[in-house]
Amino acid sequence: MTDAASELLSLLERADVLVALFDGFDRLRLANAAFRGAFALEPGETPTWAEIMRRNHRAGRGTVIGAPDFEAWLLETQARRGKTAKKSYETDLHDGRWLLMTETVQENGWMLCVASDITGLRATSRQVRQARDFALKAAQTDELTGIANRRSITRHLAEALLRPAPPGLRLGCVCMLDIDHFKRINDTFGHSAGDTVLRHFSREIMELVRRSDLFGRIGGEEFMLVLPATSAEEAELILGRMLFAIRRARPFGAENGYAYTFSAGIAGYCAGDTVDDVFHRADMALYSAKVAGRNRVFSERG
Repeated sequence: MTDAASELLSLLERADVLVALFDGFDRLRLANAAFRGAFALEPGETPTWAEIMRRNHRAGRGTVIGAPDFEAWLLETQARRGKTAKKSYETDLHDGRWLLMTETVQENGWMLCVASDITGLRATSRQVRQARDFALKAAQTDELTGIANRRSITRHLAEALLRPAPPGLRLGCVCMLDIDHFKRINDTFGHSAGDTVLRHFSREIMELVRRSDLFGRIGGEEFMLVLPATSAEEAELILGRMLFAIRRARPFGAENGYAYTFSAGIAGYCAGDTVDDVFHRADMALYSAKVAGRNRVFSERG
């Protein structure tokens, strides 16, 4: 380590601002004393962000979370977390402090979080900004599952297709996921059970996506997963792990024993593609997976 890097780490450790570094899978890799103190972390600990939130929520410390369903709040927040290169928002802590948090994300998914104490700002100003943030979140979120909605995921894909790159260069993959025989679930157990399966599927898949990925519900039992900087072969491996996880999962509890599966189609996207082109190719690959027997992944390359 250079002298400059050593001095920087020493200064960060003593700074009043909260500083933390998370990797592409949202695991804590570095945190200064101020951040560790706010979230009850020991030096050298490397929990995921979700683990930090869960244990602080149980202990009544860290971030104040007013949502009645903590796990639903966690899923919704994970679905949005780190999806833009830079984001600022405000949050309050159980110890009475009000923080301005800034997140800066690299293309590989690593995130730097820096928070400053802004407790002295007027409460009325906070409330106005909170109302604005809530409205923005609602416009981007699927109401049932808490993950990205069709509008949000389509906008992100359109932005990805506009990034400068040589024509024809593969930028990543789009995957269409469809829960197998979903109508049968509704007909057998009722629409409430169908909603339970949709929420369960969303939670299980969200546990396996990287920060750079985007997962959303585009309608009914159909979902879309955008995998930037990912080859078709890598996408197949990722979807394979997801298939394995869903096959083992039990949406109504282990004692019920009910299991379900999904099918997926993969299409690469390149500079110059349109959203409709990519949607169509991924949808055709999904159709091929269904024709081949469902409960499998099919790539447009055959």
